[in-house]
Amino acid sequence: METQDGAELCFPQLFNTSCRKLTSPWFEVMFIHILLYSISLLTVALNLLVIISISHFRQLHTTTNILLLSLAVSDLVGGLVLMPGEIFRKTSCWFLGDFVCFLYNYLSFIIPYSSVGNMVLISVDRYVAICDPLHYTTRITVNRVKLCVCLCWLCSLFYSFLFVKDELTQPGRYNSCYGECVLVIDYVTAVVDLVLDFIVPITVIIALYLRIFAVAVSQARAMRSHITAVTLQHSVTPKAKKSELKAARNLGVVVVVFILCFCPYYAVSFAGDSLVNALSTNALFYCHSCLNPVIYAFVYPWFRKAVKLIVTLQILQPGSSETNIM
Repeated sequence: METQDGAELCFPQLFNTSCRKLTSPWFEVMFIHILLYSISLLTVALNLLVIISISHFRQLHTTTNILLLSLAVSDLVGGLVLMPGEIFRKTSCWFLGDFVCFLYNYLSFIIPYSSVGNMVLISVDRYVAICDPLHYTTRITVNRVKLCVCLCWLCSLFYSFLFVKDELTQPGRYNSCYGECVLVIDYVTAVVDLVLDFIVPITVIIALYLRIFAVAVSQARAMRSHITAVTLQHSVTPKAKKSELKAARNLGVVVVVFILCFCPYYAVSFAGDSLVNALSTNALFYCHSCLNPVIYAFVYPWFRKAVKLIVTLQILQPGSSETNIM
């Protein structure tokens, strides 16, 4: 009987302190593994195409695309590390040790926070482009955008460390048995994080896009008005380009999908569960990392053209970075 019980333990030699292995049906486990690992692989492949496209083609080195590149890096790490790690943690014993568990939990906070930061930066970029086009090129420069992206990631690193610093000094303090990787966040901390990392940034994003939408509607009406058309010839008030309005609409789709996928994650934490458990129980949060490149493929012709050049290996030809991709 002891041998049989020991075979169900993660660490049979630690009979009294070892976690027990999950006893789910074999077919069910295999189906879940194949499905989730396929999504993970697809996420990595698609976001890698985005990263290569924006990095390789010089014409795509714009301020907006730098923000999309940062978001793609975040999505890539999520697909490459967080998805497989969550599958491994939830369907089998944790054999990687307490320090790797700390690193995984740390990364589980960094990626969501960096994604939120990137979305706020994208919204600010579109707001200036639509609502203040005269000063867009002077206010939103490549160097400033790169600096903002770096600050976004640094803030995510620092803020995330506040949640896991105790786990670094006392590894495995929240584990109830050996073979487990758990991080518990108290309710007050979860509520504070809900406000700082969800309610505030999402409110800012929605407010900016409502303003963008209002300006876009007013400009569309002005363009359809014959009287306004005559007046515009003598007006000094700058209007956003049609391409900028289209870019705002396309990125608006990305933002809406992000919010829809992010809400369930924080809905669980607001209900009193820990943030890491919320992260693991909301598959939609991970799916948005895969959905972003799919959205790009539908709304950005340059992405479809870039993918074709990458897949056919034409980017290996000399001077391919100067290809007219727009």
